[in-house]
Amino acid sequence: MKGMRYMLQHFTYKPMFEGGQLPGWTFSFHYKNKRYSGDYRQDGSIIWAGETPPDEDQVKKMIHELMTFHVYE
Repeated sequence: MKGMRYMLQHFTYKPMFEGGQLPGWTFSFHYKNKRYSGDYRQDGSIIWAGETPPDEDQVKKMIHELMTFHVYE
């Protein structure tokens, strides 16, 4: 389906270290019926745990938006 925008579903995140202090968070979500996970670092970089999702740049933008909303607000 051309032009259809997929959303991240069941997005969850938690601090990498107890106490919620930086340097980052682990996250997971479903995208196009597949589960992905990784680490979100303090500098905004993403390290994938396993397979990289298709449309990686678009997915990274969605993750940045979600993390900015949940962690920094």
